[in-house]
Amino acid sequence: MIKVLNLCKSFDGFQALHNVNVTVPKGSVYGIVGPNGSGKTTLIKHMVGILIPDQGTIKIDENEVFDNPAVKKRIAYIPDDIYFFLQDDMKDMINSYRRVYPAFNDERLEKLIPLFPLDPKMPIRRFSRGMKKHVAFIMALCSMPDVLVLDEPMDGLDPVARRKVWSLLFQDIAERETTVFVSSHNLRELEDVCDHVGIMHRGEVVLERSLDELQNNIFKLQMAFRNESPDFNSLNVLAEHKVGSVIQLVVRGERKEILDKAVMLNPLMIDVLPLSLEEIFIHELGGMDYAISSAII
Repeated sequence: MIKVLNLCKSFDGFQALHNVNVTVPKGSVYGIVGPNGSGKTTLIKHMVGILIPDQGTIKIDENEVFDNPAVKKRIAYIPDDIYFFLQDDMKDMINSYRRVYPAFNDERLEKLIPLFPLDPKMPIRRFSRGMKKHVAFIMALCSMPDVLVLDEPMDGLDPVARRKVWSLLFQDIAERETTVFVSSHNLRELEDVCDHVGIMHRGEVVLERSLDELQNNIFKLQMAFRNESPDFNSLNVLAEHKVGSVIQLVVRGERKEILDKAVMLNPLMIDVLPLSLEEIFIHELGGMDYAISSAII
């Protein structure tokens, strides 16, 4: 399990992280989302032991990460901006990873290399962005990590490669209980793969829940009325929009409670629909310096 407790970090007077608390269960996929500049990458760099926290702790299975080589050997990290030594080819990278990760699995390496269209003898500097991501995933998976930390991991990969990589990740989660912490702007993709989600804003985690709990607490309510629409004060309304004779509301609460209260308004028709993770993200941040138009509902 990964535990981030009261993490704070400032750069030249700018508060990048403020009392960040995150709990990632073992063997789960945790997605961290937020607008640009919200602190996601800074959080990730603390989790893998690159940055020193001003305050707070980051632990994996009760062991602090920073300045702890034994813990770092259990973590594989794929950053958004991948860097390899310019003169290296895949053989050089493999030898480097073997030296860093004692559990590096050569048998798995032989199985993974044919899955990706790579020339092992070509210098990595000549690889495309997507090909470099292929190399990064091969090295990370062969390192047999307990924790895999990914920052915009699928950026630059085509749909076939994305599906292939996620399939390999799920295999590790199922067979080895690998814990995956992933940051991405592709909320549709995260919705398909995550067990838990955290939403960051201005250096804080403003919401952290299981994906099921998050999606079962906010809904889109569609109703039509014979005459003027009634007062919706009985509902916890986050947004309201009218399309013809149909009124669309984004409401917070339990589905049954929402439906019971909506029925009391005597609508001609009524429908309660789940929201996508992207819609939830927009509405959760709707009151935090975001001028969100009701037309997006």
